Amino acid sequence: MSKKEGSLEPPRRHPVRWEEPQYYDADELDRELERVFDICHGCRRCVNLCNAFPSLFDLIDESETMEVDGVRKQDYWKVVDQCYLCDVCFMTKCPYVPPHEWNVDFPHLMLRAKAVKFRKGEVRLRDKILTSTDALGKLAAIPVVAQTVNAANRNGAARAVLQSVLGVDKRRELPPYAARKFRRSAAPDASWPVRDGERTPGKVAIFSTCYVNYNEPGLGHDLLAVLHHNRIPSVLVEREACCGMPKLELGDLDGVRRLKDANIPALAALARSGHAILAPIPSCALMFKQELPLLFPEDGEVAAVADAMFDPFEYLMLRHRDGLLVTDFKTPLGKVAYHIPCHGRVQNVGQKTREVLELIPGTEVATIERCAGHDGTWGVKEEFFELSMKIGRPVFRHMIQAEPDFISSDCPIAGRHIAQGMREDGAGGAAERLHPLSLLRKAYGI
Repeated sequence: MSKKEGSLEPPRRHPVRWEEPQYYDADELDRELERVFDICHGCRRCVNLCNAFPSLFDLIDESETMEVDGVRKQDYWKVVDQCYLCDVCFMTKCPYVPPHEWNVDFPHLMLRAKAVKFRKGEVRLRDKILTSTDALGKLAAIPVVAQTVNAANRNGAARAVLQSVLGVDKRRELPPYAARKFRRSAAPDASWPVRDGERTPGKVAIFSTCYVNYNEPGLGHDLLAVLHHNRIPSVLVEREACCGMPKLELGDLDGVRRLKDANIPALAALARSGHAILAPIPSCALMFKQELPLLFPEDGEVAAVADAMFDPFEYLMLRHRDGLLVTDFKTPLGKVAYHIPCHGRVQNVGQKTREVLELIPGTEVATIERCAGHDGTWGVKEEFFELSMKIGRPVFRHMIQAEPDFISSDCPIAGRHIAQGMREDGAGGAAERLHPLSLLRKAYGI
């Protein structure tokens, strides 16, 4: 097969050699940034994905040579800082990804640059705090503290102080902290028997994630209710820490390793015992499915967890194909404007959430497949808030045009961001924001 023919193969990612000394060589990094930026300059296919590419092309077009060689090396960081590792350029747009001979992996090149920056100590305290989700959650989810934090997050004066001290934009609507975290209140049911003829794993372990644990435990309870209604035995992972995605986006790869070491032993034991592992947040599922195996390619336990990890709707749709999904829906949902988050798209499992929701009688799903612009901690930062709203505006507009009864996204942070954007655009007041798991539970009437 020729190299040209090879480029028609599915995208293939190489392991990230982050533990090798040359990974952090600044001169080698600059050379690789220049090489890839030059390829991107000649293509420009990704100009509408995020702000990283327009930033790059503006730097080139405004330089003396109007080529990459006219851009100052220190200005490369203006591009790096705009990338939030959504992975969409690699998975859906770039024609030069491996196995193409040009071997372009823009997100993982940005990851390398972020790792170099982190190792040099050139990151803000704010960013270290925002990515320490377990520490924040354990403190803020204490009952009295949660009430105080939530009240402060709704108070304009307190938010102005938070913006001046930490750079968290005062206009960003922040998710509340729950006074009772999911793991304390969840009651999985492992009593249901595994049914004959099951091809999908007939028992489930739930990796609840930081967000569900500390911010929206109701999503975890919705997932448990759906599993119970489908008579699927379920357990909670014995212990868990953050999946590591926030630390990855910061470039703190040693931090990612510490979280991997905390999570993988318990998850691998469940995988070996035949459990499907469900993570109700797309970024967390993606971390275990893709990023950790690329960061730790020789770790067999990481590989076992990756094989056992499912998005909840991916798992439910597989059950449906096995003829095992309960479809005794009682409540039609009307029109649902459904947003597919970036970290859901790049899992390469198709639009499984849409497919499940469309099984519900009296339900119409309008699908929006575009980045909403919040992107983890990126959209809460003072310097990026306006850009996050600009990136999300086409999504807000499509949601408004759908005239839905419900707006929904697999990523609850994106869902909040979309609801805020719709309100600021003067619409969306009539539509209720519900996560797809909450919609499914509503349709079951449970």
